[in-house]
Amino acid sequence: MKTKLLWSVVAVISALFVCSRWSAAQPAADTLVEGFRLVEVASVADAIEQLYGQRAHMSHQMRPLFMTKFAGPAVTVLLKKEEHKEGSPASQGMLDAIDAAPPGSVYVMVLDDGADTAGIGGLMATAMKVRGLAGAIVDAGIRDTPQIRRLQFPVFSVGIAPSTSINHYRFSGVNVPVTCAGVQVNANDIIVADDDGVAVVPRAHAADVLKKAQQLDDTEHRMLPFIEKFRSIKEAVAKFGRI
Repeated sequence: MKTKLLWSVVAVISALFVCSRWSAAQPAADTLVEGFRLVEVASVADAIEQLYGQRAHMSHQMRPLFMTKFAGPAVTVLLKKEEHKEGSPASQGMLDAIDAAPPGSVYVMVLDDGADTAGIGGLMATAMKVRGLAGAIVDAGIRDTPQIRRLQFPVFSVGIAPSTSINHYRFSGVNVPVTCAGVQVNANDIIVADDDGVAVVPRAHAADVLKKAQQLDDTEHRMLPFIEKFRSIKEAVAKFGRI
């Protein structure tokens, strides 16, 4: 009994240590990224659709492991499906990408046909956490979910699977254009994630998208007390012009 208690204490202390290192590794404020951390993903998706007539949100299958909200510039990683016997050296690039990623980055990983394969697990998530990454978006499965939850490192994925990518996938590139859950992502695009899902903001349009998303957020937040007061969504939409 004492041994189990001791290991529980050690686990808690280790998690606190990792969390403190993550906080210390966070970068100085980027004005645009800071702005996107405060707006809702739904408003970002609406803003891009209204401004450019384009879809910016990932598939509904891309879901968080736990409730979370973050934003940051994308570091993209692509793995191609290929059976081989080379072991982990064939995937080394995905690890190098973690160690090279600037603090505050979002690790965007795509595995071809990877829903039943874990793209990342507890070891990679720990490395991302201590290096100060903002989160990970994995167009594949993930595993070691108890460890990732304990770390409180934000991860979105299309599912959970116990299987490994080693010997089944080969690293194909870092900071290359990828299609992640239905949306193109380029290196340094701004990823915005919350409980509603994930949106991708092309870096070239980030300032205009943020401004529009802030306006949409403000309008919707002013509508809520109006609806509560007058008990009419019809009147609210007529007054504010948003739904």
